[in-house]
Amino acid sequence: MYVPEIYQDDTAALGIIRNNPLALFVCDGPIAAHLPMVLETDGDDDLIGRVLLGHINRSNPQWAGLKNGDKALAVFHGPHGYISPAVYEKHPAAPTWNFTAVHVTGEITVADDPADVLPIITRTVEQLEGRFGVGWDMTGSLPYFHELLPHVAAFRLRVRAVDTICKLSQEQRPEQQERVIQWFENSDTGQHHQLARLMRDRSLGHTNPLVHR
Repeated sequence: MYVPEIYQDDTAALGIIRNNPLALFVCDGPIAAHLPMVLETDGDDDLIGRVLLGHINRSNPQWAGLKNGDKALAVFHGPHGYISPAVYEKHPAAPTWNFTAVHVTGEITVADDPADVLPIITRTVEQLEGRFGVGWDMTGSLPYFHELLPHVAAFRLRVRAVDTICKLSQEQRPEQQERVIQWFENSDTGQHHQLARLMRDRSLGHTNPLVHR
């Protein structure tokens, strides 16, 4: 992924992955699938060398082509949103799109045996339920999980490279950044609110809290 220097933010990768775990998983040429991926173990912000877990329907043609050692790409899309030129209140101006994304590349280890697939499934449930759910206990549903296992395969992706882009109006003056932030803050779209928080967290816009809406 091409990342202009002004939009580089290596510290954002882990947060984007944890908050947006539905990855676009690409391997074996132009074949892709959308599937949740979570980290196998907890750790610090360094993703290199760590393992991402994923699972896939055995009926998916992508699974048939997966082999140990294959190179793969997982793309995690963070919050994003369109910016009208009217927001900048300057002329000339052009429309743009603020966005965040992480590209993770690495090698695949396939998990074909149900005994190896189940821990990947349960780890995924633990992570997603803990972050987005209401504390649901999977224990009573484990027999149902076992019924599903013949139809599910899984894999591990060991991370070798990470590219992160956070395009958050860094090229604009603070006055325009503040207008963009307030535009997103006043939006009815949840992702826009997340974008506004990311910009605030990076001290973009005005630092005087009295101007915040």
